[in-house]
Amino acid sequence: MRPFYLTTPIYYVNDVPHLGHAYTTVVGDTLARYHRSRGEAVRFQTGTDEHGQKIEAAAAARGLTPLQLADEVVSRFRSTWGELGIAHDDFLRTTEPRHAAVVQRLWQRLAERGDIYLGEYDGAYCVACEEYYTETQLVAGNCPVHARPVSRLKQTSYFFRMSRYQDALLEHFERHPEFVQPEMRRNEIVSFIRSGLRDLSVSRSTLSWGIRVPGDDTHVIYVWIDALTNYISALGGFDEAPAYRQFWPQAIHLIGKDILRFHAVYWPCMLLSAGLPLPRTVFAHGWWTVNGQKMSKSLMNAVDPGMLAGDVGRDALRYFLLRETPLGHDGDFAHEALIQRINADLANDLGNLLNRSLAMAAKYCDGQTPALLATGPTDPTDQALIALAERVRDAVASHFERLEPSRALEALWELVRATNKYIDTTAPYRLARAPEQRSRLDQVVAHLLEALRWISVLLTPALPDSAATMRRYLGLPALEPQLEVDQWPARWGDGPTPAALQRGEPLFPRIDDERRQALIARWTARATGGAEVVAAAPTVEASAATPAPAPAEPSDTITIDDFARCELCIAEVRAAARVEGADRLLRLTLEVGGVERQVVSGIAKAYAPEQLLGKRVLLLANLKPTTIRGVRSEGMILAAGDGAGLALCTVDRDIPTGAKVR
Repeated sequence: MRPFYLTTPIYYVNDVPHLGHAYTTVVGDTLARYHRSRGEAVRFQTGTDEHGQKIEAAAAARGLTPLQLADEVVSRFRSTWGELGIAHDDFLRTTEPRHAAVVQRLWQRLAERGDIYLGEYDGAYCVACEEYYTETQLVAGNCPVHARPVSRLKQTSYFFRMSRYQDALLEHFERHPEFVQPEMRRNEIVSFIRSGLRDLSVSRSTLSWGIRVPGDDTHVIYVWIDALTNYISALGGFDEAPAYRQFWPQAIHLIGKDILRFHAVYWPCMLLSAGLPLPRTVFAHGWWTVNGQKMSKSLMNAVDPGMLAGDVGRDALRYFLLRETPLGHDGDFAHEALIQRINADLANDLGNLLNRSLAMAAKYCDGQTPALLATGPTDPTDQALIALAERVRDAVASHFERLEPSRALEALWELVRATNKYIDTTAPYRLARAPEQRSRLDQVVAHLLEALRWISVLLTPALPDSAATMRRYLGLPALEPQLEVDQWPARWGDGPTPAALQRGEPLFPRIDDERRQALIARWTARATGGAEVVAAAPTVEASAATPAPAPAEPSDTITIDDFARCELCIAEVRAAARVEGADRLLRLTLEVGGVERQVVSGIAKAYAPEQLLGKRVLLLANLKPTTIRGVRSEGMILAAGDGAGLALCTVDRDIPTGAKVR
């Protein structure tokens, strides 16, 4: 088994942990837990970046030393990671002596190679992103990232000869296509390199808060060398350090796309200069917005991950972050979407499955797990469940190996839903009424509990607390990672002999409407600085003689001619199926006036496919056809509400299909 070394960025201590920090770290923790469960040697590294001009200025403004300010924020990061169940192997601070020693040693190595020289910088500089820009990179004279005015600096600086390594870096990209992922980010970086690399300013003489340049106390080493070196200093250094020799060749840097250039260009060039191996992969994930808007203090839409975890449970938040958006894509956070995921996937699907199964085992089997037939299953329904479980097990592993946690959970939920369907198909409550079906009833319950055992193992990397609770309820021992011991399920029925089953609190309580409203009000008030956002109530003292204001005119009205362009008609659902890889989408075959038409609709959370057969719906027939998840959609059916609360718009009497809606 090869070792697994995964790093998050070290987070800058100019702000407290936010949703983006939480996302990166939860993904990293999940991948590390998966590899531990396979018996691999794992090192999961995170930490904080504590030097720089912004920290020095912010500390001075508060009358603190930079280290005092850093200590405050670091404690928030540590506590937040505890609240999210993060099991890192190391938390490195750039203010630690062990880090400074390795940074200075790397500087000396670069200098020995002739790649550090003293020069003068004269140009544009952005304090917010701590980056120099050429005139051609500025946008209307402003920073291209923050759209704010830049400073004009002229100062002595040490430079790194990054331009020397342009060809070598391009060659590495050609030989190692997996070096930067996903592919669209790789293409961006290759294009940037081909446009020409410039030498990089790597010291500051105007800054005192940082690691001193060896042999020149008038300069401090700048962030590009200081912060990036953490990935090696956390291993005890380079060359002969045992942890470095074991883990560094397998390093995976998990980062946000905004810092990709530093990790995929600056850092590799430094390693090439030092004669050190490059990391195996740099994976850049997307950004999170909030209700379609970028997170910012000015918009007062910040999301506190620690508070969310406290309110809904850390595993529920972990599930949402991992499941909602494929790694590498941008994601959008909405409080309603979080609650919908909890209710639909966790409470309805997984929680209900566990509760139903334990209740039947208690009622029909005296709270014990019946033994599976030693000869293996003979019923086709049982065989189909086992075959699906084996396929899901392999798919979940494959997706985790390929850094696809969202798809891993999507695959796992196939087994969760199939096991729920297994209950409906086998109908244990009917078997219990027939004494001659006693042995069959035992086998059904045994297969149910075995499916839950498999689910508990596959779920452990993503939702460790919930998986542990499941195993306790199932009378199974806790899973403790051991080197060279693969805990992934191998064969159906090969697990440990369970103790007596237990009943307890629901795994994921459903969030009812009253609690949903209270939670959203609390979260909104927190994001807006404590001022709860509510609609204004009418004042009791208002004069009765005061006329009520006229209703506001709709902001964007249409004419009757505009409406006439919409071809709305009656359609009947003839067939329905889930769209592969999309848990919210159904593919519907509609009959419209004797003609069949295919539509993709986002109603899978509210309706099972079989519920729709024969239903009359309203169809927008002249919507431009499009392709959704590889399936052609020729129109749109109408519904009201959202998520699991969606209700299809229909008619109250038997109207022929194809009839126009007027």
